[in-house]
Amino acid sequence: MATLSELAAQRTDLVAAQIDHLVRLTASWSLLSDLSFSDMVLMAPISHAATDAPSPYVVLGQVRPNNRSTLIKEDLVGTTQRAADWPLVTRALVEGVRVVGESDLALAPGEPVPTWCVPVGVDGTIVAVLVRLQGPLRGPASLYETAYLSIFERLCDMVTEGTFPFREDDVAGPGMPRVGDGIILLDHEGRVEFATPNAVNALHRLGVYADPEGRRLRELGLRVREVERSLAFAMPAMEEIDRGQDIAILVQSLPLLADGRVSGVVILVRDVSDLRHLNRVVLHKEAAVREVHHRVKNNLQTISSLLRLQARRSDEAETRVALLEAERRVRSIAVVHEVLSREPGEQVVFDDIVRSLVLLVEDTVLALHPVEIVVNGTLGVLATDLATPLAIALAELLTNAVEHAFTQFTEDSRDVGVVTLNLHLDGTDAVAEVRDNGRGLREDFSLEVPTSLGLSIVRDIIRAQLHGTITMHSVPTDQGGGTYVRVTVPTSDRS
Repeated sequence: MATLSELAAQRTDLVAAQIDHLVRLTASWSLLSDLSFSDMVLMAPISHAATDAPSPYVVLGQVRPNNRSTLIKEDLVGTTQRAADWPLVTRALVEGVRVVGESDLALAPGEPVPTWCVPVGVDGTIVAVLVRLQGPLRGPASLYETAYLSIFERLCDMVTEGTFPFREDDVAGPGMPRVGDGIILLDHEGRVEFATPNAVNALHRLGVYADPEGRRLRELGLRVREVERSLAFAMPAMEEIDRGQDIAILVQSLPLLADGRVSGVVILVRDVSDLRHLNRVVLHKEAAVREVHHRVKNNLQTISSLLRLQARRSDEAETRVALLEAERRVRSIAVVHEVLSREPGEQVVFDDIVRSLVLLVEDTVLALHPVEIVVNGTLGVLATDLATPLAIALAELLTNAVEHAFTQFTEDSRDVGVVTLNLHLDGTDAVAEVRDNGRGLREDFSLEVPTSLGLSIVRDIIRAQLHGTITMHSVPTDQGGGTYVRVTVPTSDRS
């Protein structure tokens, strides 16, 4: 399905500024739909270059009310509508004024549908028509329904004048207050004309129990600066009013304009106390998890330091090497927890771990010849229970390549050892390839009978813990020589 911008660009003569205005209108028009208890569609004339039919319309947008059952079951966006079926739309587009009447539509067979056609103005030009299709009413309109429709009518005038939607951000979107959350209507002096029951409940939560009608918010004990800003400068604004740590009310003020002047302000209020409490809980939990990873990292670094100290005090070379290898493996695990301490969660950006692993190998492995480690590709975001063992395996493979692949090089050799780590995703599998330009493997080498503890660890981690595969073989001399290792592990369903 094409977006509004794409439909308008492909099938109408609208320019970029006009299309942008319509996009902002459809981002805010759920307010209009809820205030009028009606379905709405947005229509614009199709470009003459696109069809030879007289004045057809394309439906650029459609919205359904949240407080009333929908009248339009199907999705009309992108459809072509004949001008003969929408004479009220044609009148509104040509005359530039709101047209109210009834439409004989197949949407409600045998029953004419009350219809408002509101011309949409942009910089003095009518570019589209906002069509309100009203469903059957439940009876005589209540006091609040009458007030809603009055606000809707004033906003329709602003749509035609081009002053609604507003150009400012944060006017519409997820989490914003809706009509059903609560409405307070102020007059041009900032006095309350009416407030819905939900809005009154929100005021009670803020400690305001006096009757708000006829009073300014400041007289009620509320200093809402953004509402005052809307009255003074005719700009929409949003503010969160707190009462202690437990109460939070989100206030969104929308000025009502008539002839360029503020004639009132619509205030949408939403009690977000539970959301703020949930956010605090999540933040506290994240902080706790971050602290746990930080402490685990510190403990692992302490263990690493003890192993390194013990290695220095050992007189036997074999024991010293074993302790240093254990120390390096502990540091590999600490690297993962260091990354998690910065961004705690069930997933981690593996690229950050790889960079730390490369630095770790370069710092801890001593070689008698220059070795360069090159990393290509990325694995993106991986689950933490996959990232930790995979990081240990890759650290072992890189270390093994740096330490053992280039023993044929001498201290005076000008050859440079190169170890390349290629990372990529193959479907749902994470693939890591380690290639060096060293001496290759012995002819009798078998991964099933590894000659080092490191390779045993890598094989068992990949196969038993990660349920993946690992292959190793020498690269022919005519292809550059060296050793090639390929590790493939599934990123899901590893149980």
